[in-house]
Amino acid sequence: MLVVVVMGVSGCGKSTIGPRLAAALGGDYAEGDTFHPSVNVAKMKSGQPLDDADRQPWLEAMAAALRDWSREDQPTVLSCSALKRKYRDILRSGSSELRFVHLVGEKGLIAARLAARKAHFMPATLLDSQFATLEPPGPDEAITVSIDQPPDAIVAEAVKRLITSPAMRERSTGAPAPGG
Repeated sequence: MLVVVVMGVSGCGKSTIGPRLAAALGGDYAEGDTFHPSVNVAKMKSGQPLDDADRQPWLEAMAAALRDWSREDQPTVLSCSALKRKYRDILRSGSSELRFVHLVGEKGLIAARLAARKAHFMPATLLDSQFATLEPPGPDEAITVSIDQPPDAIVAEAVKRLITSPAMRERSTGAPAPGG
């Protein structure tokens, strides 16, 4: 079954869009932050960015969950930053059905959202490190959707593009997509 990772830097709207996208697809939602070991949460709370070694067990735990979800009868949407291609590759190891929706926006807009956010362990001071780590996915890897629109419009665009993507057409019809 289809599994989707809503990805992007902290503050781009993953936790807002993810549940709405899951509902639009008739599926379940999971928050990627819940897969972080407590040591990672403590590190981020103290204003320290995570490194690849910190992220490894988190990514592997999500890949295992993606593997399980891909066997279920309904879609699942996971929010996860998935900032580097190698992180996305680890997640992809969990499911051949995995698709990414990359939420993108201006740094100033995202910084303002982070500054207004309450009760989250990720401080706004780490936004620069998020952008420095980000390896934006190409069109072969993800659907990119601008966050400079209302949440319902973001979800509608993501659903439309997921449904019309060549990989989705191939799965739903059993025939290769045109040109594929």
